[in-house]
Amino acid sequence: MGFVQEFKEFAIKGNVMDLAIGVVIGAAFGKIVTALVADIVMPPVSVILSKGGGDWRTLTWHTIKIGDFAGTILDFLIIATAIFLVVKGINALKKQEAAAPAPVEPSSTDKLLMEIRDSLKK
Repeated sequence: MGFVQEFKEFAIKGNVMDLAIGVVIGAAFGKIVTALVADIVMPPVSVILSKGGGDWRTLTWHTIKIGDFAGTILDFLIIATAIFLVVKGINALKKQEAAAPAPVEPSSTDKLLMEIRDSLKK
């Protein structure tokens, strides 16, 4: 089997395509969360912490620049929480699927009794 054929089989497997889609969606979700943090969450925090306004990215504590770092940590926490909730939901669905018991097949004695019952009905 040639290299190209082997790579083609690898690349078109479902897992690789699912991973690629997940990466694209994850990148888009990361941008949404970054915009949420930068444009909605951090401005009020900046007003509170800097006593009246200013750019939250330039917030400092003594000589430590904490604005960008705080925004990045908040991004991470929101993304991690969202991923946790998605995984928790998927696991709950899997548990419901696994909890449904498979129908129990009758024992050989039960089968014999059913055959006798059916014979008697005739």
